[in-house]
Amino acid sequence: MRTQVAIVGAGPAGLLLAQLLHRAGIDSVVLEARSREHIEGRIRAGVLEQGTMDLLVEAGVGARMQREGMLHHGVEFAFDGARHRIDFGDLVGRAITVYAQHEVVKDLVEARAATGRPLVFEAPVVAFEGLAGERPCVVFEQGGVVSRLECDFVAGCDGFHGVCRPAIPAGVLRTFEHTYPFGWLGILASAPPACDELVYAHHDRGFALFSMRSSHVTRLYLQCAPDEDANRWSDDAIWEELSRRFGEAAGWRPAVGPILQKGVTGMRSYLVEPMQYGRLFLAGDAAHIVPPTGAKGLNLAVADVRVLARAVAHYYEDGSTFALDAYSSTCLTRVWRAQRFSAWMTGLLHRYAEHSPFQHALQLAELRYIASSRAASTALAENYVGLPFAPDDPPAPSQSAGRQADGRRRLFARLD
Repeated sequence: MRTQVAIVGAGPAGLLLAQLLHRAGIDSVVLEARSREHIEGRIRAGVLEQGTMDLLVEAGVGARMQREGMLHHGVEFAFDGARHRIDFGDLVGRAITVYAQHEVVKDLVEARAATGRPLVFEAPVVAFEGLAGERPCVVFEQGGVVSRLECDFVAGCDGFHGVCRPAIPAGVLRTFEHTYPFGWLGILASAPPACDELVYAHHDRGFALFSMRSSHVTRLYLQCAPDEDANRWSDDAIWEELSRRFGEAAGWRPAVGPILQKGVTGMRSYLVEPMQYGRLFLAGDAAHIVPPTGAKGLNLAVADVRVLARAVAHYYEDGSTFALDAYSSTCLTRVWRAQRFSAWMTGLLHRYAEHSPFQHALQLAELRYIASSRAASTALAENYVGLPFAPDDPPAPSQSAGRQADGRRRLFARLD
């Protein structure tokens, strides 16, 4: 088998990359280790930044999101017994959409099927060859048959536990990691949303978050121990704790209904540099993980593949590798800013067991400042709705190494 780009992983990153490449006239093969039913049923958060919304529409896969997604022009922070709204429209003129990640995946799978190009399920990758050269090869297995896929480039979109990042030789990557001393107990409940927008609650007993999935399903989270057993929480105990945290923090309680799903998610920040090795390019969770507080995970994956798709297009247009060479640096500028925002939101809203009364009072002081300062609210809103994508087109490469370095500096100056 032969293709231009081999894409490992059929999550949002891999499928959107395939769609963007297809629209640019570039061939790809998508390899996914799991079944179609598995990837379409995998429940994940679904807060889409303005740029993500716009790109899905531009890529021809945003129609159902526009019809069924819930457009939000702000979020609320609950503390001191009241709710304080951050108005995105007024502050930065942009918005977010709540649209579950598995629905994005369904839309992308349908779009891929419509192209007639390969999307191979239950085909785990077992080896890579020649990643550092010009003719890499992906070896995969399907139904007991081992096949070889030759390509020009490999896109590693297979998540944190995938095979792409470990395929990079030892000593190439620099790893940054932080594990938080708490997790989230998350539930899906058959109950209508009791608020029009997301509510982040800061409470002495721990953080809580109110979100939604549809007009009749709510998504709620409670701060808990990272190794908490979700089965030890009865439905009544969950609703009692949610009622307490929201009621005391905001004088408001979510609607109660049957709990459809519950589970515990640990929280970590993780990042590798660089995000590329030879002809292998990492995107999304394969390269970075953020705590979910800032709603950045899916949006970072989308930003990565946008940069990668445009860099690959430049290569096939004129043979230039300038944008491909700059892929990691270009993405990491945005990734580090999202890491900062996600860590800041997490530290601001959660209760740390080791915090002194002074440190807890500082959290409240900062929340009060955000609620009372337009400048502070604007900074939060700007980050929450999403920082700008990378520039549409990098500067043209030059035969002079010095001029090429100047071009890179101009590129990054435009990013800033």
